[in-house]
Amino acid sequence: MATLEIGDKAPDFDLPGDGGKKVKLSALKGRAVIVYFYPKDDTPGCTKEACGFNDALPDFGKAKAEVIGISRDSVASHDKFAGKYKLRFRLAADEDGKACEAYGTWVEKSMYGRRYMGIERATFLVDAKGVIRGIWRKVKVPGHVEDVLAAARGL
Repeated sequence: MATLEIGDKAPDFDLPGDGGKKVKLSALKGRAVIVYFYPKDDTPGCTKEACGFNDALPDFGKAKAEVIGISRDSVASHDKFAGKYKLRFRLAADEDGKACEAYGTWVEKSMYGRRYMGIERATFLVDAKGVIRGIWRKVKVPGHVEDVLAAARGL
């Protein structure tokens, strides 16, 4: 499993996205990109996080930063999720888990004593040259969007 650190080159990905569009990190060179991994569309924490990023999109735009959300849900699930909450940023479907593996977010989790594999909620701030400038792991949703926005403004 990958252990990325600040200063590392961000692993590229080329994934199907909501609305039938491709989402390719290297195509966004020249702009800062917030890549956030989340466990599942339309669940309480993931919805709160997505709506937080959505509400702050004008501020991320002023910081010249794009937001991309990635989970292992299908494009159809992303389309439904984006439509339901009027999300205005891209969602990418990592159904085979390769992007999650590359970013080290596919981890063993535990709930009610049961162990299983799942996505660790994590966010990566990638600068205009494709270098990781911020990493947040085991994200707690309250206050997270504000922390990422402050870091994006500092690039």
